[in-house]
Amino acid sequence: MSTPFYVSPQQAMADRAEYARKGIARGRSLVVLQYADGIVFVAENPSRALHKVSEIYDRIAFAATGKYNEYESLRIGGTRYADLRGYTFDRTDVTARGLANLYAQTLGSIFSSAAEKPYEVELLVAEVGESPEDDEIYRLPHDGSIIDEHGSVAVGGNADQISSYLGQRHRDGMGLGEVLRLAVDSLTREANGGERTLTADQLEVAVLDRTRPQTRKFKRVPVRQLAALLEENGSSSADSAGSADADGEGDAGAGSGTD
Repeated sequence: MSTPFYVSPQQAMADRAEYARKGIARGRSLVVLQYADGIVFVAENPSRALHKVSEIYDRIAFAATGKYNEYESLRIGGTRYADLRGYTFDRTDVTARGLANLYAQTLGSIFSSAAEKPYEVELLVAEVGESPEDDEIYRLPHDGSIIDEHGSVAVGGNADQISSYLGQRHRDGMGLGEVLRLAVDSLTREANGGERTLTADQLEVAVLDRTRPQTRKFKRVPVRQLAALLEENGSSSADSAGSADADGEGDAGAGSGTD
């Protein structure tokens, strides 16, 4: 009778974490940034049907990268939880923190279970508040831990380099056009230090806009509007650089595999 091969629990967990990280790194990058009027989501996603960013509830949105079928099942579960809680208690009882805890429990259970492979996903749950200080952004890696983020965050693909780029340039109180340009510029950064070009039809963009009079603050930015925002902002920046304007704001105004 042969002796079973022994693997220490620490090594088993390290192998599972490495497996999940490699899967997430193959996904296209996604960034979330705070701006003056809310929170903006910008994802590299040429598909018009398979969304990486979605509404969960009135003031809450969900974004993810990695295996589409895995994070889509998590999104559906979160939407059902939010609907049931809002119906049973009160709409204000549905919070990003509660959803983050739900996702953390699910991801943590899957990651620690030897019966199934870990999910190759990284999630972002965001809630827009009455003021920028009340905004909440939570990042959930594959192991179910919760990281409270502020300002800007990037996941998937070349996340480390993108996060460094955003950390040096993002600031509180930026306008929508300005922050969109920064987000797109960050997504063009490559791991080897080079740059590439991304057009509006290769991007999925949505915002949680605190200034909307509706209860639901989530809205998608169509390709045509996005292209106009980016073009106007680029033109404004060029004009500002060419003139002696000390302000230089250049804001355009509001307007089934690894993915």
